[in-house]
Amino acid sequence: MLPNSGVGGGSPTRVPVTVHEEPVAPDGWDSYVSRRPEATFFHRIGWLDAVCRVCRYRALPLVARREGAVVGVLPLAAVPALPWGRSLVSSPQAVYGGPIADDEAALAALLGHARGIAERLGAGYVEYRNLAPLPELASKDLYVTFRRAIAPTEAENMAAIPRNQRRSIRIGQKSGLTATIGGAELLDEFFVIYSTSVRNLGTPVFPRALFVALLDEFSRESTILVVRRDGRAVAAVLTFYHREEVLPYYGGSLREEYRHGVNDFMYWRLLLDGMERGFRLFDFGRSKRGSGSFEFKRHWGFEPTPLSYQFDLVGRKTVPDLSPKNPRFSLAIDAWKRMPLWLSRWLGPTLVRYFP
Repeated sequence: MLPNSGVGGGSPTRVPVTVHEEPVAPDGWDSYVSRRPEATFFHRIGWLDAVCRVCRYRALPLVARREGAVVGVLPLAAVPALPWGRSLVSSPQAVYGGPIADDEAALAALLGHARGIAERLGAGYVEYRNLAPLPELASKDLYVTFRRAIAPTEAENMAAIPRNQRRSIRIGQKSGLTATIGGAELLDEFFVIYSTSVRNLGTPVFPRALFVALLDEFSRESTILVVRRDGRAVAAVLTFYHREEVLPYYGGSLREEYRHGVNDFMYWRLLLDGMERGFRLFDFGRSKRGSGSFEFKRHWGFEPTPLSYQFDLVGRKTVPDLSPKNPRFSLAIDAWKRMPLWLSRWLGPTLVRYFP
């Protein structure tokens, strides 16, 4: 792989590359993704398919081919923008994305085709959620990710966690917390916890249908872990698995249970489950710098790695700012936190599609 790019190290070739907007199940997509070491879970075509169907985005999976063989892919979607207009995102509702390609020619062809679509659709920009930066694109230094190797033994993993978090895990154990790991049969309990948690944060909740679609699409690569105290569900997390990685992605807990160490207990049990199943990397996911989740993950001893979110500005001159830290959203966030749960669950799916 070439430095600071999503490009493999293949030798240059003069054979032309063609890019096609292919169906949502393009031939050879996932087999290509499985061969590329830099590909993430969110490069899987099933992610783009499920998210676009439920959130009503236009899926635009781009495939670069040379003499018929796949030499690059770009999971792309056209999404609505606030207060009007549209943009292109790779990949929507995902922490990672962007192009993966065999060589610079394939990469350039994918980026050029994406820009052409943006111009044709009148989109403001194309957003690439890269793990490593691409050259000559505007960047946003807002998000980081937290990833760390899973040690082979329980004692080693516990020793890697700082003292305060180890104490919180033990509080959870002494409080009688239990963990159940399963699949779609735990979705109802998960959704109650998750929708309550995001409402308390002032964030619109995803439609339940999205979790149904993702659990169906990735039934062998997903789990739901539910934490209970005295038989009552108090925390839950939906996790995806990719190669040797554990990716807890949608999680939440009840605020009144924080004193029992529910969050630390939940992620500890998830990490142990990953260890026992032979996974080697725990991906704690994306956080905004300075946010509560950022500090929580640092307190677990994870070090932040900057994420290279980049923008090809087409119909606008500045990088968009849809972060909750944007002062424009402060009043709406405060109001959302006070909204009745039933109303937040009804309105949330309508609004969340505008924040891809």
